[in-house]
Amino acid sequence: MALSPRTVAVSELRNVNASAILEYIRRKSPISRTHIAEQLNVSLPTVTRVVDILIENELVILDEAETEWSGGRRRPLIRFNKSGYVVIGVDLGGTKMFGAVADLGGDILVDITMENHLTHGDASYEQLTQLISQLINSPQIEGSRIRGIGVGAPGTTLYQTGVVTWAPSLNWRDFPLKAKLGEDFGLPVIVENDVNLAALGELWFGLDEYVDNLVLISIGTGIGAGIILDGALYRGAQQAAGEIGYFPLGRQFLSRRYDGFGAFESIASGTGIAERAQAVLRELHPHQVPETINAEEVFNAARHGEQWAQAVVDETVDYLAIGIANIAALLNPEIIILGGGVARAEDLLITPIRQRIDGVIPFVPELRASRLGYKAVVMGTIARVLHSTTDFYQVRKLT
Repeated sequence: MALSPRTVAVSELRNVNASAILEYIRRKSPISRTHIAEQLNVSLPTVTRVVDILIENELVILDEAETEWSGGRRRPLIRFNKSGYVVIGVDLGGTKMFGAVADLGGDILVDITMENHLTHGDASYEQLTQLISQLINSPQIEGSRIRGIGVGAPGTTLYQTGVVTWAPSLNWRDFPLKAKLGEDFGLPVIVENDVNLAALGELWFGLDEYVDNLVLISIGTGIGAGIILDGALYRGAQQAAGEIGYFPLGRQFLSRRYDGFGAFESIASGTGIAERAQAVLRELHPHQVPETINAEEVFNAARHGEQWAQAVVDETVDYLAIGIANIAALLNPEIIILGGGVARAEDLLITPIRQRIDGVIPFVPELRASRLGYKAVVMGTIARVLHSTTDFYQVRKLT
């Protein structure tokens, strides 16, 4: 029998309450039921019911050492049970694959990096399953309960179905990643755009203070953005919000077709920086151009005073400043975080970008480099797996 609209609405409201209460406990524990009710403007009986469910599912625990006064008797405070479960998280990446097992508090228990992974459709999937199997069978997590598996895909991804609609670096089109992993491992699975997960990771674990509006710009093999608006991940109508690598930052980029990487990332990504450096060196020294060069080598050359490298860096800063100014003017975030491999050159990027956009837009957000670095995507999987399993799906204990 189908549920009535009222029953569905009540169920959804309870899920919202449970999610908000769990998140507040995670950030503020140990904490009392009364304080939760007051701060979230939720009735104390509702908070008590939700907390009882969370205790039953071992997402929170009673802290007997910390108590509150409650009508003649003292009651233990509530504490987030960060070690109650673990999450398997994988960042597929453009050139390397990073996987880890972490507890709900963000402590990584074991991690594996797979360098130069294959990027040819089914071969990439086989490597992914090998990596996940190694993580699940790690002796360091024997006896742990796995809450679920989270995977960050470098491309447009439908998060409800877990279908990767287009990931150029993996050569995946309409790839049913969530369904395949669920069938192979028998665990709850979430699949999300990797930069979206990185933004959630920064929001949950990378900031000292909580913010409602944040943009993470990941600059690596390509360029993408994860957008948090009013405390929630914003994905867009086709779940392609944040594909800023396709920004056309000038008239010269119009009336062209970009089937793979976009105009912005063809210039300012790690790949784009390397290609522009090759072009500059080819003009300066036609017979001495290195066969390969990467963005890190360009930045190091600029630090050592190489004029050709500084010219490449200056142009990169110009384009990044234009992109960041557009994002800031449109979304007005409190913080814009630079992540990805290129962001490791924060000493050459952040201050010059600030100088270029100061006065250009009404409100310049705080601009900083990622604190989580390459771990950001895995940290984001904790948030998504936890919230996607708040219906308390069955979890598996390793024996």
